[in-house]
Amino acid sequence: MDIEAIIAKRLKEHRMAQAWSLDDLAQRSGVSRAMISRIERQDSSPTAGLLSRLCDALGITLSALMSDAAGAPASVNRRDQQLVWRDPETGYLRRLVSPAAAEGDTDIVAVDLPPGARVPYAPDTRTRYEQQVLVLQGELRLLIGKEVLNLHPGDCARMSLEHGHTFENPTATTTHYLVVVRKAAPSPTHR
Repeated sequence: MDIEAIIAKRLKEHRMAQAWSLDDLAQRSGVSRAMISRIERQDSSPTAGLLSRLCDALGITLSALMSDAAGAPASVNRRDQQLVWRDPETGYLRRLVSPAAAEGDTDIVAVDLPPGARVPYAPDTRTRYEQQVLVLQGELRLLIGKEVLNLHPGDCARMSLEHGHTFENPTATTTHYLVVVRKAAPSPTHR
């Protein structure tokens, strides 16, 4: 199954698991009912920003949406079996490196960000995840809220998904980096 088919299938599965209609998901995500329907029918290739808004509404990560984790967790994910998705708007390439596991487990994603590309993500208000970004090659400008981080090979940044953030490649060459996404520790409750 190709990545577009997996995204379509998983989006519908997650929407149905919430017992939401297309209108319900549209209202919660700010993505039109027509666009959600086109994605589920594989009539449209969604952008990273659009998928981010859908995932936020559903309370899942982008990796959970793109993973076809049916069956038992795997211990190895061979390079030629890793799912790859390209953002049709920016050319951003996302490869799921981690073996399939239970949803909410730690995910490792390899990203190739083309020269001059900018990929913004809105604040994620429902998922309790944090991510770390490790630059392997090139330069990465990471905007987290009002903070600007210029990262170089070997630099690693940590952030929660609750803040809006943007990945930018300010250079003329492709930037390669890893994103490690893991479930955030629960907030302490106060009595």
